[in-house]
Amino acid sequence: MASKNLRRVGLPVELCSRLAKQHVVTCQEFLTLSSLDLLRMTGRSYEDFPQLMMTISKHCCPKTTTALENKKQHKQQSAFLPTSLASLDNALCGGLACGSVTEVSGPPGCGKTQLCMMLSVLATLPKRMGGLDSPVIYIDTEGAFSSLRLIEIAQRRYSEYFACQKRLLEMTSRVHLYREFSTQHIMDRLQVLEESLVETGAQFVVLDSVASAVRQEFDSRLPFSLVQRSKFLGQQAAFLKYLAEEFCIPILLTNQITVKFNDRPTSTLETTEEPSVEESFVTTALGTTWGHSANTRLVLQFLNTQQRQIRVAKSPVAPNMDFSYTVQSSGDDDDNSGE
Repeated sequence: MASKNLRRVGLPVELCSRLAKQHVVTCQEFLTLSSLDLLRMTGRSYEDFPQLMMTISKHCCPKTTTALENKKQHKQQSAFLPTSLASLDNALCGGLACGSVTEVSGPPGCGKTQLCMMLSVLATLPKRMGGLDSPVIYIDTEGAFSSLRLIEIAQRRYSEYFACQKRLLEMTSRVHLYREFSTQHIMDRLQVLEESLVETGAQFVVLDSVASAVRQEFDSRLPFSLVQRSKFLGQQAAFLKYLAEEFCIPILLTNQITVKFNDRPTSTLETTEEPSVEESFVTTALGTTWGHSANTRLVLQFLNTQQRQIRVAKSPVAPNMDFSYTVQSSGDDDDNSGE
């Protein structure tokens, strides 16, 4: 809540602009300043401060609510973004839940970015077609986004609707693409994301991927680097969860995978042995702490050259389940083989 932009707490526009010039744009940044700094930056009298602090503090405090009020709030808004994969949507009670963060992980080439682009097209569709009828904010950290592929998915998957060139152009103009290739640029983008959501009216956010820049810049073998990495990931997760809940929108992240080895006792006679296949396992990247950040986790993996598998590895509404699908020119297609 402290990450809320000052422009959204009812302060005068002139005051917000003045503070922004001093790089004070969130409630947290405002409340951590001393009285002398605030006097200098705002140009207000000391008598104005109590009311100013009260206004901002109220917006930072978590609001107490009941389960009934929460249910009514979700009824008034779109509760899910359907994925158009029937088996997966049925398992997730409708699709990607609004107000939550969903992570898709898997090996390179398994279709993570394809899924992101397909869902971006879906989000722009009218609500009568299962979409959110809204713009999309797409943050690309790997350079994998392709506007040509986005258009191909739209034309192949919804050929009748996008037969009109005007609708196709409108769809592409509603996908706001940001390319950020360093952790600093990613964090800078996230810090202004709240304002971007207000300005564009976007109701779907994609971050593809959370792991790329982190794994390049931080060496987890070094203690100091590990601390910095954990701090960055913690801030990133907290901010994304805040935005998902504050705007009641689905946020989709992609992650990479890594191989870990089971702990086992070793003796001096075993130190030269290589770990066996049975002692290793594949898991999502970025460690245990990050593993708790997403509300829902979907793991993609190869079945063969044509088929892929989606595993529901973590969900508040679904048990662990597997579904097979194929990657087509129209995006991902359900094979209707849930187990």
